[in-house]
Amino acid sequence: MGEYRSSLLKGVKGTVLEIGFGTGLNLVHYPPEVKVLNVVEPNLGMKKKAQKRIAQSSIKVGNNLGSAEKLPFENQTFDSVVSTFTLCSIPDVELALWEIHRVLKNKGKFFFLEHGLSPDAKIQKKQHRWTPLNKKIADGCHLNRDMAGLVDGAGFHLLDLKKFYSPGIPKMVGFFYQGIAEKVEG
Repeated sequence: MGEYRSSLLKGVKGTVLEIGFGTGLNLVHYPPEVKVLNVVEPNLGMKKKAQKRIAQSSIKVGNNLGSAEKLPFENQTFDSVVSTFTLCSIPDVELALWEIHRVLKNKGKFFFLEHGLSPDAKIQKKQHRWTPLNKKIADGCHLNRDMAGLVDGAGFHLLDLKKFYSPGIPKMVGFFYQGIAEKVEG
């Protein structure tokens, strides 16, 4: 996954927010220009797990406990917002995307790498069938979200979008959306 993360994050710049920071896996993939990173993480236990990566990083990390559906920041605060493998588990993903839109500056960029709904009807059928159980065992993770459609529907213009199956991962969980979307005022 490191290759995907590096590829996505190479264009991140300015004031940056990461949604769903988790254990800090993205830290080593940010470009050197990123000196400060604000993060929002709903799971208090993840902060402790991320401490080793934070200590090893030159990036100053500002931790915020909270949910993406109610971001604790003013309107138009960030140049870049990042989400990797997070949108699948946010209960109200549409609200979270509108919150991301709200905190981005005009022409700000949303960088995302997510798994989601496959274009293959047979795989989709499995994803729809398994999602209720997966939500229970995988911290709310939906296998069947159309990530590109969700981002596009939240007031963003997709600048770059790659959709692909990741090799070596079962197709039911291995269809990825990697993209950059720009905030559009409307």
